[in-house]
Amino acid sequence: MPKHDTPLLDQLESGPWPSFVTDLKRQAKTKDQCWDILGQVELSYKDRVTHWKHGGIVGVFGYGGGVIGRYSDVPAKFPGVAHFHTVRVNQPSSKFYSTKCLLDVIEMWDRRGSGMFNMHGSTGDMVLLGTTTDQLEDIFWELTHNMNMDLGGSGGNLRTPSCCLGRARCEWGCYDTQAACHNITNTYQDELHRPAFPYKFKIKFSGCPNDCVAAIARSDFAVIGTWRDDIRIDQAAVAKYVSGEYVPNGGAHAGRDWGKFDIKAEVIDLCPTGCMSMEGGQLKIDNAECTRCMHCLNAMPRALRPGKDQGATILIGAKAPILEGAQIATMIVPFIKMEGEFEEMKALVEKCWDWWMEEGKNRERIGESIQRIGLPTFLKIMGVEPLPQHTKEPRSNPYVFWKDEEVEGGFDRDVKAFRQRHAM
Repeated sequence: MPKHDTPLLDQLESGPWPSFVTDLKRQAKTKDQCWDILGQVELSYKDRVTHWKHGGIVGVFGYGGGVIGRYSDVPAKFPGVAHFHTVRVNQPSSKFYSTKCLLDVIEMWDRRGSGMFNMHGSTGDMVLLGTTTDQLEDIFWELTHNMNMDLGGSGGNLRTPSCCLGRARCEWGCYDTQAACHNITNTYQDELHRPAFPYKFKIKFSGCPNDCVAAIARSDFAVIGTWRDDIRIDQAAVAKYVSGEYVPNGGAHAGRDWGKFDIKAEVIDLCPTGCMSMEGGQLKIDNAECTRCMHCLNAMPRALRPGKDQGATILIGAKAPILEGAQIATMIVPFIKMEGEFEEMKALVEKCWDWWMEEGKNRERIGESIQRIGLPTFLKIMGVEPLPQHTKEPRSNPYVFWKDEEVEGGFDRDVKAFRQRHAM
């Protein structure tokens, strides 16, 4: 018997996709507070305003983040969600859990919370939804002492670093993403748990330009695996793709009636820089022009491999559309080696933080700071020489990286005198 009528939410169950409403109703059979969640969400839809209020900061002793406080502004009507705090749990690198770990979390959350959780939030954390203030310290103790897990980041700090599967299960990994993610998480525990930044800062690790964790679109500091020598070519395998002996794209499109594989139409003509050609039955690549898009390697994985001199490209400044629209990260450092304790990458991270903590405004992501202050200034701070790839529109303003004193006569010009010399 439903505790609250939810005609608006019920409509969400009628679509073709699984509905969170159905999940909540199933959980409500054992957790009464889930009925109050449904009731409050229904009321929010009806009133067209949220009924969650900002209730101040809640957390655990010694940490400034990891718990997101939620309070209902109608607690008398929905007492089960008067407190309904969210707990973020730092996921293991690449999200490799043991079965025991997951069972322990489920048992603990059934006992101390609503039993509902997300796998995973946009930052990557396991997100435990709904508990009361008096349970927080006990949850923290059980996570850290019994399960060897930690809270993730929230607020103006380093958010929980995340990474792709990397070399654990992927042949394209150009560096050990799991090791890098684990190392950064342990190195920057203070920045992760004690908010001191203008706003959130996300670091994500993708082992190759396929970017399976969407680091370029979602993280302030994207570490994308790449190579700086030539793509390795197996010409015999190329011939087998051309003859149809090998199925392109690893068989991902098998069953589609797209006809015989056409290397010109499906690979060469789709190269964004036009750096590929077929000469005498041999595939040729002008590697100096290759932009590492991965399309040709994805299409013919048995014929093409990344080069052997591997490392990562650093892109900075992506964000979701909260204030001024979404922003894709900008390539800042074309190549660094990802070895040892990842000191080269850490030096770049700390340069970013030093500048951003001085120049960034409150609740301004680093990409917004770069946009406001200017990419040339940021490149100078980072100690990076400008490259053509740093310029969005190279021919619209070729002087973008020049200072006034570096231009003979400065930037001021007498237009009338110029026209006398160069009539239109």
